[in-house]
Amino acid sequence: MAMIVRGKNLEITPALKDYVLKNEKKLIKYFDNDMQSQAMLSVEKERQIAEITLRIDGVVLRSVESNTDMYAAIDLAFDKLVRQIHKYKTRLARRLKNSSFHASLVEGKEEGEEKFEVVRTKKFAARPMDVEEAILQMNLVGHDFFVFLNAQTDTVNVVYRRKHGKYGVIEPEF
Repeated sequence: MAMIVRGKNLEITPALKDYVLKNEKKLIKYFDNDMQSQAMLSVEKERQIAEITLRIDGVVLRSVESNTDMYAAIDLAFDKLVRQIHKYKTRLARRLKNSSFHASLVEGKEEGEEKFEVVRTKKFAARPMDVEEAILQMNLVGHDFFVFLNAQTDTVNVVYRRKHGKYGVIEPEF
């Protein structure tokens, strides 16, 4: 595994990179196979932000933490990611213990595990449109996200409003 360390509004010093790579060892011990990881360190006004993304077997784990000190933000982000890994591995072990993933879904709620309940299903006509038109539609209906058929890629995409007021697009990767 090789962690990619990038900076936004921040120059990545060798000391910062070494600190991130040292903390990466907290993650390596949990996985046998290859995983892809990325650290994005950024500065916004007086906030130091550490965003760690981990891709393993099709699962994406992500943590974002901010602090006035970049090293503290990195520690908080890695600690949060370790907690997510524990939660993920525990759920996976429970499902395997119950003989199959499908069996745990049929049985319903396990002890100590939250139950996911679908309370509404909604259908809509997906007509092809570009990203800008989808953002316009999303704003017109007053939602924080909008599902649409992308006219350029001919795939189902999602546009969403991010915390800072800008927009993001989620595209499937095949």
